[in-house]
Amino acid sequence: MAFGRRVRSFRFLIRDRDATFTAVFDEVFTSLGVTVITTPPRTPRANCYAERWVRTVRAECTDRLLIYDERHLRSALNEYAEHYNAHRPHPSRRQRPPDQDEHIVVPLEGRIQRRQVLSGAINDYHRAA
Repeated sequence: MAFGRRVRSFRFLIRDRDATFTAVFDEVFTSLGVTVITTPPRTPRANCYAERWVRTVRAECTDRLLIYDERHLRSALNEYAEHYNAHRPHPSRRQRPPDQDEHIVVPLEGRIQRRQVLSGAINDYHRAA
C-alpha cells in the first residue's frame, strides 16, 4: 500500500526538532488528521528506540548495498526487517530474535547451515533440523 494512502491511518507523528522539518511539513500531516509531536529539546533519549533502529539498519543493511531505486530500497528493507525480527540474535533477549518464544530450546548438536540474507551481505547460521 502506498504511503499516501496509509498516512490516514496514523494518529501521531513523533519527530525531533531538526531544522529540516518546516511548518509546511507539519501542516501536511495535520491536514490529514495526524497529530505531530516533537521530542523535547536536548533529550537524545526521547526517541532512543527509533534512533537505535536507524543506526542498526544503516550499519547492517543500507551501508552495505548499492540501492538503485525506491523499489529496491523497499525490497531490501523488507528482507532485512524479516531477518531482524525472525532470525537476528538480540542481546537484550538472551540472543533470541523478537519473534521467537522464550521457551524454545536450540539444539547444541547437529550440522550448521548458512542462510544468505540481502544477497550475501549478511550470513545467518542455524542448526539443521
